[in-house]
Amino acid sequence: MKKLFLLSAAILGFSFLAGAQSISENALGLRLGDSDGFGAEISYQRGLGDNNRLELDLGWRDGSNYNGFKLAGLYQWIFPLDGSFNWYVGAGGGIGSFTIELPGGRDVTDTFFFAAGDIGIEYNFEIPLLLSLDFRPEIGFGDDVYNNNDLDFDIALGIRYQF
Repeated sequence: MKKLFLLSAAILGFSFLAGAQSISENALGLRLGDSDGFGAEISYQRGLGDNNRLELDLGWRDGSNYNGFKLAGLYQWIFPLDGSFNWYVGAGGGIGSFTIELPGGRDVTDTFFFAAGDIGIEYNFEIPLLLSLDFRPEIGFGDDVYNNNDLDFDIALGIRYQF
């Protein structure tokens, strides 16, 4: 009877483990999209549990008459879809700054804060590679230089190495 109980408990435990979602503890890579002049971002994800994580993204842009950066932080909840497919939602915010050189040599600088949401889908390969596609609406709060207090829609492809 005792062996039957232990065998039943082991089978039940393994069935729960087999159905449990596993996200990697760390993922580092690129998030390639565009929102209001900011393109590629270095992206880091840190698993906080079985179904949630923190994502930090640093994007910058440098051109002949402008430069800027944007730092975003998001808390995400991950839900399994099918096999290696997951979908996720998140919320967070960040800070950014840009400088534009106007004709005549005058510079305009603005620092802004933003709130962001996030929804996306990802595929976790057998090798330590994670591909994602997400949609991140952002609303900015700044000095309203060049219409910064608006809603931006950021769509990006992410490619990350998991470790």
